[in-house]
Amino acid sequence: MSPEASSPSMADCLPTEFDVVVIGTGLPESILAAACSRNGQRVLHIDSKSYYGGNWASFSFSGLLSWLDEYKQNSDLGGESTAAWQDLIHETEVAIALSRKDETIQHREVFCYVSKDMDDNIEEIDALQKNPSSVASSTLSKPLDFASLSKETHSLYITSYKMPAKDNPKSDGGISPEVTDVEETLEKEYCGAKTCIHTSLDGDKDEDKPVMEDSTDRSKSNRITYSQIIEEGRKFNIDLVSKLLYSKGLLIDLLIKSNVSHYAEFKNVTRILTFREGKVEKVPCSRADVFNSKELTMVEKRMLMKFLAFCLDYEQHPDEYQAFMQSSFSEYLKTKNLTPNLQHFVLHSIAMASDSSCTTIDGLKATKNFLQCLGRFGNTPFLFPLYGQGEIPQCFCRMCAVFGGIYCLRRKVQCLVVDKESGRCIAIIDHFGQRINAKYFVVEDSYLSEETCSNVQYKQISRAVLITDESLLKTDSDQQVSILIVPPLEPATCAVRVTELCSSTMTCMKNTYLVHMTCSSSKTAKEDLESVVKKLFTPYAQTEKNKEELTKPRVLWALYFNMRDSSGISRSSYTGLPSNVYVCSGPDCGLGNEHAVKQAETLFQEIFPGEEFCPPPPNPEDIIFDGDGKQTETLGTSNKVVVEVESDEGSKDLESPEKHFQN
Repeated sequence: MSPEASSPSMADCLPTEFDVVVIGTGLPESILAAACSRNGQRVLHIDSKSYYGGNWASFSFSGLLSWLDEYKQNSDLGGESTAAWQDLIHETEVAIALSRKDETIQHREVFCYVSKDMDDNIEEIDALQKNPSSVASSTLSKPLDFASLSKETHSLYITSYKMPAKDNPKSDGGISPEVTDVEETLEKEYCGAKTCIHTSLDGDKDEDKPVMEDSTDRSKSNRITYSQIIEEGRKFNIDLVSKLLYSKGLLIDLLIKSNVSHYAEFKNVTRILTFREGKVEKVPCSRADVFNSKELTMVEKRMLMKFLAFCLDYEQHPDEYQAFMQSSFSEYLKTKNLTPNLQHFVLHSIAMASDSSCTTIDGLKATKNFLQCLGRFGNTPFLFPLYGQGEIPQCFCRMCAVFGGIYCLRRKVQCLVVDKESGRCIAIIDHFGQRINAKYFVVEDSYLSEETCSNVQYKQISRAVLITDESLLKTDSDQQVSILIVPPLEPATCAVRVTELCSSTMTCMKNTYLVHMTCSSSKTAKEDLESVVKKLFTPYAQTEKNKEELTKPRVLWALYFNMRDSSGISRSSYTGLPSNVYVCSGPDCGLGNEHAVKQAETLFQEIFPGEEFCPPPPNPEDIIFDGDGKQTETLGTSNKVVVEVESDEGSKDLESPEKHFQN
């Protein structure tokens, strides 16, 4: 940055007065920003990164390599020369410096098992072969699509709409590309036309029929090279955090209640797998699946149905489990006259718990939650957002912008300014030296300095991302979305959650699968997860030497890394934070998004007690147009919204959304 850039230019200047400043665009921060904006607050939502989502983001393949390169260079967020902020602090104020680098990702290891085609003349490929982490990031490379959250059953209807073309602002030379609303930012950062793909539900009845493949046929199949992966890298959308949405979970309920579901699209998880006796098998979920299963005897089927019926209303029968309140769920299952086969299914594939850490009451709650979510959108309890988990934070950012929130990426915050007398934070100072005042401040944990977090004890999450050539369990359909819990392979280790995504989820190229692995860390990610990878897969290059390994899917490319888990950190653990500064955590290790939604709602109620959290937007019929160009009512929680009309042409952009009802 040149010396002239040390002070903000006209295009870089932000308004200086806000009600709420939110730093970080992860899921809890984005939900909270949307709730505040919907409540009529003036919201500034900023992020030092060039993409939305923070550790909740999704990347194209080249974008992921660029992200890795940033961390390889120590992710120094303050490496550029920045305006001196010390001179901007008054005598009656004190500053709390924020962190200049992101240290939430550690132990990154990349492995490429496919051949690199050196004859390829594509410039990007050549560059990546020399330095796989040197490609400039295109950040997020897909459009944010408009669609509705579809469903199969129940009587809930969801209104969906498609925005008019004029609602997608184009770049304006007089406006900084960093200060814009979400519509404009996404239009600039996403390349390609907007598309709409209908929600995929269950496939054909025969799609789950296992398929045996001759190893000789497989060896003749087309080889996948690194060049192909790079060339089609924009078809990948690789999540930093692997999660699914429970069909009756808090996030789905919030998406529907707030109408944010209009901004995203989902595919249901088609099957739940289990790893038992060295083999991957499908777990029967519904009543029909249970009685059609060939893995269970007739006696086992009746035993399982009886136990699941009890779990649905276990609160009504406390005498059945009170004696085991201090026991693990696995020990409790042994007393319920269930065979080892059924105990395995219930513990690892329905409750999705580990042998030791899950208590009886937690296991019963998890089993009941699983069963209650069945059948709402498909035969499994889970949904996955098309284009990846990174879409969800952006959907709430869009909602915030619709209600007046201002967004600014690549905007680094140097410090919080605290008034000595009141002890409250009154402003922030950014890397341009601009001072921005607000009443409340929300900061994502990774932005806090080591001094502020000196007493915090963080957990870690071990993550692996694999690109493979085949599914873990092949069937007639190659478009399966699967989840698998692998029990601990050794004592004192954790169960590993495996999510396998097909190309119809818009997260990988055709003829490949994207596999996410997650567990709580005890060592580095590679040390925690490599044994599971070897059980389920084989490296691509080794299959030619070992014909026995041809039965396993082959790994084409792999990434391991550890991610900080800041969930569960109490506010009192942070040192010296003013009372009006609120901290949001990064992703947790859980399968769902419940923690993020609960945290956002809790913080909103602390800031604005008694206000409704993310109420539905006003009906189009309640929008009142003031032809004189004067607003008679401000945007807030009222169901009536007054919109200023400047011209007849402008009014065309505010037509009532078309309503689509889906069963």
